[in-house]
Amino acid sequence: MRKIRFREALREAMVEEMRKDSTVFLMGEEVAEYDGAYKVSQGMLAEFGEKRVIDTPISELGFTGIGVGAAMNGVRPIVEFMTWNFAILAFDQIINGAAKMLSMSAGEFGCPIVFRGAQGSAGQLGAQHSQMLTNMMASVPGLKVISPSTPYDAKGLLKSAIRDNDPVIFMESEMMYTDMGEVPEEEYLIPIGKAEIKREGTDVTLVSYNKMMKLALKAAEELEKDNISAEVIDLRTIRPLDIETIINSVKKTNRIVVIDESWPFTSIASEVAFQVQRYAFDYLDAPVRRVCGADASMHYAPNLVEAYLPSVAKIVEAVKSVNYK
Repeated sequence: MRKIRFREALREAMVEEMRKDSTVFLMGEEVAEYDGAYKVSQGMLAEFGEKRVIDTPISELGFTGIGVGAAMNGVRPIVEFMTWNFAILAFDQIINGAAKMLSMSAGEFGCPIVFRGAQGSAGQLGAQHSQMLTNMMASVPGLKVISPSTPYDAKGLLKSAIRDNDPVIFMESEMMYTDMGEVPEEEYLIPIGKAEIKREGTDVTLVSYNKMMKLALKAAEELEKDNISAEVIDLRTIRPLDIETIINSVKKTNRIVVIDESWPFTSIASEVAFQVQRYAFDYLDAPVRRVCGADASMHYAPNLVEAYLPSVAKIVEAVKSVNYK
């Protein structure tokens, strides 16, 4: 099977859906003339023209509102944020507009729109450009939230998101755009709301998403050297959460560690921990452990970036603290 980059998988998903459906269009900062801040939309302006690949002003609140209004009127916008850090300015349109529209209009107006872009740490970018906002978006009823970790998942889930009739939050990572992975040439879709077991194991369950999956898989390899068999689950979709896959794994391993780049308070890891104790308490042989980002703003200094973020060593330590073999 061919291998392509994460950014190319995203581009293929958008191009295929735009060829299939003339109501799909892309808008955002630098998506057209510059071919995308991270080259995700490279070549799309040449194929689809300026009416379907639209450069916007640096005004997230404004162009997000235009996207929401367009979706209410029967088209399917893809709104790209250069980074989700900037999308904080657009939360009013996303939360008070897109998420609530179907309910507030008693079903008269849907909002089939995809909001996508990068988030999280990408090195020395400081406090305002390193935030994981997945938990904020996932807390809002009416939004579906997706955060893939591989090119294969990125393409299949983005195609599903574009076809979905609800507003979808699609959260990527600029550090993964160059990642290579196997992606079929033939069309495929991945259902929204289904996690995947990336590695099977028997002694502990590791749950994560987005680029933290790389650390989870590397930690599983390190643990294997100590005869600890880790099962690794990629959430892929954050809301709706596939708790069934997690619970079935915990029933087998009896231990779980959740890895989440977000701040620990009210994190995705917190929700997973709550649901595990609710539905699988009798199967747990040890407390649920979390490995999260620090409960602080990100700093610029490399040593503080390292101290802030989860790591393979931190995951291994957490697993050994709950594993009594």
